[in-house]
Amino acid sequence: MNKTIAIIGCGWLGLPLAKEFIENGYTVNGSTTSKDKLPSLSAAGIQPFLISLSETQITGDINLFLSNADVLIINVPPKLRGENKENYVQKMKLIRTALQSSSVKKVIFVSSTSVYGAIDGEVTEKTTPQPSTESGKQLLECEQLFQNESGFETTVVRFGGLIGPNRNPVTMLSKKKNLKNGNAPINLIHLNDCIRILFKSVHEGWAPELFNAVFPYHPSKKEYYTLQAQKLDLPLPEYDNDTAVKGKQIQSYTLTNVKKFEFTTTL
Repeated sequence: MNKTIAIIGCGWLGLPLAKEFIENGYTVNGSTTSKDKLPSLSAAGIQPFLISLSETQITGDINLFLSNADVLIINVPPKLRGENKENYVQKMKLIRTALQSSSVKKVIFVSSTSVYGAIDGEVTEKTTPQPSTESGKQLLECEQLFQNESGFETTVVRFGGLIGPNRNPVTMLSKKKNLKNGNAPINLIHLNDCIRILFKSVHEGWAPELFNAVFPYHPSKKEYYTLQAQKLDLPLPEYDNDTAVKGKQIQSYTLTNVKKFEFTTTL
């Protein structure tokens, strides 16, 4: 197997992921949208590329970035908050076009469990997505965009809420009052397990697949975030008195039962 991979998006997840591949003998082409970050990518042993995606064009040498790569990991979340909303699907179509003339044989598309929307109850990979947000709708369309392409294989990884160094939703929930759905289960995953899943998918040559990736621990939001706030000595979030248990509990069925993957980093 060719041991050159390309990672679009070397940020909070992409940078440590690239380091994991490099430590295991891979050559990594990594992209950033910030010129200031190029030196840190080089220092980590990454072949750095300044590449920016818009709805109409790719700025930067995308062909050189993809050259000699066997695998492309797409780790670029939609930017749909605030005033500067984007057409994420159009950006992914530009990447798909670039892939059609490249050496890439496998794509790993980093998606989100937000594609399931407001479904209640247990959710597996066989559950039909019902996205309720614009982000979820565009992510689902992009999943299908790559999966329907015949020139390469595509694996889709639907991560739950990401936590890890300097990242825990409780920092945003602290002090808030009248929060909804306090009895709904959490669906989170630690950065360490995200890296392990993506690395194993490439290193062990997993066949193209669709994975939910959520740590198998689902206390209520109220229970979990109250505990996390106490641990971090933050003001407690306050939830309303709605006692109904609503929300989805996402199971990583394919990972744990088919691939025998074991999550190792608790929440």
